[in-house]
Amino acid sequence: MSTTPESDFDLDKLFLPAWAQESPLVNRYAKYAGGEDRPGLGRRDDHQRRPQRRSPDGLGARVNGQQGRGPGGERGSFDRNRHSRGDMRGGERGPEREALPSLPAVGIVLMPDEKGVDSLAKQIKMTGRAYPLFDIAQMILQKPERQQVKFEVIRKDGKALQPLFLCALDDSVWLSEAEAVSHVLDKHFSTFYQTEKIPTDPPKGTYTFVAQCGMSGVILGPPNYHDYQNQLRRLHAERFSRLPFDAFKARVKIVKDEVVVKKWMEDQSFKTEFICLNVPEPKKLASREEVEKHFRETHLSSIVKEVDSHTLSGPASRQLRSAPLQRLLRHAWEEQKRFPIQVVNVLSQQFAQRGLQFFKVNKTITHVAIARPHFLDVEATPVSDGMKRIVDFINSHPKNTRRELVETLSPSPLKDSEGANASSPSVAASAADPTPEQTVIIRDLHWLIHQGHVIEFANGVLETAKRPIIKPPPQKKIVTVAAAVPGSGEGAAVPDASVEEIAPAVSELEATRPEGVAEKAPATEAE
Repeated sequence: MSTTPESDFDLDKLFLPAWAQESPLVNRYAKYAGGEDRPGLGRRDDHQRRPQRRSPDGLGARVNGQQGRGPGGERGSFDRNRHSRGDMRGGERGPEREALPSLPAVGIVLMPDEKGVDSLAKQIKMTGRAYPLFDIAQMILQKPERQQVKFEVIRKDGKALQPLFLCALDDSVWLSEAEAVSHVLDKHFSTFYQTEKIPTDPPKGTYTFVAQCGMSGVILGPPNYHDYQNQLRRLHAERFSRLPFDAFKARVKIVKDEVVVKKWMEDQSFKTEFICLNVPEPKKLASREEVEKHFRETHLSSIVKEVDSHTLSGPASRQLRSAPLQRLLRHAWEEQKRFPIQVVNVLSQQFAQRGLQFFKVNKTITHVAIARPHFLDVEATPVSDGMKRIVDFINSHPKNTRRELVETLSPSPLKDSEGANASSPSVAASAADPTPEQTVIIRDLHWLIHQGHVIEFANGVLETAKRPIIKPPPQKKIVTVAAAVPGSGEGAAVPDASVEEIAPAVSELEATRPEGVAEKAPATEAE
C-alpha cells in the first residue's frame, strides 16, 4: 500500500484498552490454583464444599439463580433489581461511575492517503483484477501510513460550534488558543527564549522541610516561605491546569530529607531571567508570566492561527497532544472499523478520478476494476477462435483460475525422468517462461479482461460477464377517439401514439362547423 517501511506503531493495539495490550505470553491467571489442586472437584458432593455466594444486598441469602432466603429465612424470589439500583452492602449505594466527557463538536474525516491510492490504482490496472471496495477500505484502516485525517469546523447559523487552532511550528491542532500557547512555550521554548541564571542571596533562616509536588517532583519550598503560594499556582497553571487546583494541592507532600532541602536552598541562590530571541532589540524578562505576555504580543499572530480545516497524515494524527481530539479520532476510527462507509465514499471518488470502474456482484458487494462487466456474445460477435475457447472454457469450468485455463488449453511441455513429455498442471507451475501458444492465450485473456468480457477476482477466480436481462418494451395504450376522422370511422380505436396526429384534424373540423350548429351527441341504443 505504501512505499514507506512499516512503522512499529500498531493502531490496533493503541486503540485497545490497557488490559488488551498485554503480551499474549503473559499468563494473567498464573497465581490462581488449577482444578487439580482443589480436592473434590467434579464429585457429586462438590456443592457441599463450595462456599456460599452472598447476595448483593448483604443479607446472607445463598443465590441459586432463581430463589434465595429472605431476611426471615423463608425462601422467596430474589430481588435482582437491588443490584441495579446500587443497593450494595446493607442498602448503601455503590460508587457512581464518572461520566465520560463529551466529544468536541468538530468534524473528522478519515481518508485514504493519495500516494497509497495511486499505488493501488496502478496495481488494479496492471493485474486487471476486481477487488471488493470495502475490503480495501478495511486494509487502509489497518495502518496509519495509509490514511489521512481531516479536522473541520462545524458551523451553525454561521457561527463555529468549536474553533480550531493550528500551530505552524509542528502542524499540531488545538481547541483553544491558550492550549496552543502553552504547547509552544513547553515544546518550543528555546526557539524564542533563552534561560539565564544569575547568582543572588540565598534565603535567610533555617528550614528543615520543604513541600514537593507529588506528581512532577518539583520542589516548591517551605509552606511558610513568602514565594510558596506563587510557586504553587505557577506550577499548576503551567503543567496541571486541567486538574482542579484543590485536587492538585492535595497531591503536595512535605519532605524532611536534608538533601532535598539543601537542593532547594541552592536553587534559591540563583535568579532566573529569560532572554528574548528573534527580536530586533535584546530584552530580558524576569518571570514566566512576562514570557507568556511577550509571546502573545510578539509571536502569537504568526505562530498560532485559527483555521476552518486542517489535514494531517496518519502518523502525525496519532501524535496529537490534545486529549479531546485524541478521543474524537479514536471514536471515528472505531466507527469506521465497524462499517467503513466514510472511507469507502472517499476511496470511490479517488478511484473514479483515476479511471477505474465499479460494479456489484450479486447486487450486494461493490467491486472496483479496470472495466465494468460487458457481455460478449461469441456467436454474434466476430472474435478469434482462441477467444471463443477461453470464454467457453470459463463458462464450462466454474471457479477456474488463470493458471488452470492456460494449462488446460495449452499444457506446458515438460519432461519426466525418462525424457517423455508430461503436462501435469502441478508440475507446469515450475516452468520459467510460457510457450508461444500460452503467450497468445494470456494476451487474449488480457484483452477480454480489460474489455470487461471476463472478470478476474482478487482470489484469482475467472468469470464471464453475464448476458444482460432485457425488459420487454411497454405496450402502447389503446384509446378511443370520439371525434370522426376521415377514413377511420366513428369511434375507431387509435393507438395512444397517434393522438397528437389526430388533434390537428379535430381542430380543423371544429373550425369548419357552421355557426350555431352544435356537435351532435352519439346516438344511444335506445334511440
